[in-house]
Amino acid sequence: MSSSDTEKTASSVQRIIIVGASLAGLSAAEALRSEGFTGTITVIGDEPYAPYDRPPLSKTVLTGLLPAEHTTLPQRVDLHAEWLLGVPAIGLALENREVELADGRRFGFDRLLIATGTRARPWPDSAQAALDGVCLLRTRDDAAKLRARLAAGPKRVLVIGGGFIGSEVASVCRELDLTVTVTERSSTPLIGALGSAAGMFAGQLQCAHGVDLRCNVTITALEGDENGRLRHAYLSDGDTLDIDVAVVALGAVRNVEWLHDSGLAFDSRGIICDSTCRAFNTNGMATDNIFVAGDVARWPHPLYEGELLTVEHWGNSVEQARTAAHNMMSAPADRRAYETLPAFWSRQFGVNLKTVGLPTFADEVVLTQGSIAERRLVAAYGHKGRIVAALTVNMARWLPAYKAMIEARAPFPPVLHAPDGPAELRPVPAGFPPRGQSTHSPIATPTGPGPSISPPEESSTSAKVQDPRVPPGFQPK
Repeated sequence: MSSSDTEKTASSVQRIIIVGASLAGLSAAEALRSEGFTGTITVIGDEPYAPYDRPPLSKTVLTGLLPAEHTTLPQRVDLHAEWLLGVPAIGLALENREVELADGRRFGFDRLLIATGTRARPWPDSAQAALDGVCLLRTRDDAAKLRARLAAGPKRVLVIGGGFIGSEVASVCRELDLTVTVTERSSTPLIGALGSAAGMFAGQLQCAHGVDLRCNVTITALEGDENGRLRHAYLSDGDTLDIDVAVVALGAVRNVEWLHDSGLAFDSRGIICDSTCRAFNTNGMATDNIFVAGDVARWPHPLYEGELLTVEHWGNSVEQARTAAHNMMSAPADRRAYETLPAFWSRQFGVNLKTVGLPTFADEVVLTQGSIAERRLVAAYGHKGRIVAALTVNMARWLPAYKAMIEARAPFPPVLHAPDGPAELRPVPAGFPPRGQSTHSPIATPTGPGPSISPPEESSTSAKVQDPRVPPGFQPK
């Protein structure tokens, strides 16, 4: 394909709509302008704010070091974009190439990028969720409200769910010298993202910093007083906690409902797209004018055996959006496949956790460098004799080396001859729980081969397991 074909493709595109005023949406808009797009860019967002940075919300915003309103992302290029904020999209007409907004307006497009991301999974009992003191943490407003609660000095904070968000909130609570209890239905915190072997380290870290960690336990009910203020939490082991604040950290829900009857292939796991970020329709064909990026995308990575991945990483939102923007403007022969390895970081309880690859794809894990006692280590994850991911704790400088091994499909366990490695590599089961439990926060996970396979939570028996109130050990019939 000649450069003139690409120029012809670009010249035929005059109207681009981005649904999702998010990190991915902003990154795509910047990439479009940087690649020379001179047409109309319209960005639609359900929140009233310009795109902002979410990672600080569970860290520096909660500590009070950074006001929530100071998380707005800088715009590195002059976008000349039309911003439609505070009005969500409610429908998509493929044949007419139109997006419908909640206020009734319709906007036509030549290309559409869907970057609607996720929202926090709410507490399943709406009356209990409405109690004064029950909080979520996903949006800027959520963070500002929770910061005010923590600054008021509650007598006890309850964190429901031991994933990354729950663990980071607990870390902030201890930094603020607040009493905090974390409940996790599984055997360890971070089990959905890192497995039980690494989760044991995370649990030890929490307990060493004074967290009241309750594993293999669920919250069966939240209770308020006559004024609707949160006062008690009832645990599946029979205990009762007196609490002022409960942070519901049960993972994320993908924002796909607005695409009902759109003709796109999607379900609760996300919107299916190919490696060039083109959305599939319900006939299994890739569209040429609709693209997907960020947390809401389900896409194939060549290193993970055809599984469609969902990835909730900051870096993924940026790089996938840039790839989508390039491909929106390119002729078919000039499109790029998105093959970036997932990478994630979290700071909690004084340590830096960083991963590369897809830990949730692994069946084994092995300590390759450092030591648990010193809280400086590297662990490699393997699947069927091949390294697929790595975790570092305060040793991030080693990640590029492990990234190279993952991309090279190096054998597992890796032979490193590292001076700080153990005398013998002893792989153990990674210990990931069954998929589909709402208390898990996998961040990056395989979701199955395609849209024809029903997700676990859509069966009636699995829906009971999904309910975060269901005690551990429940066996669906």
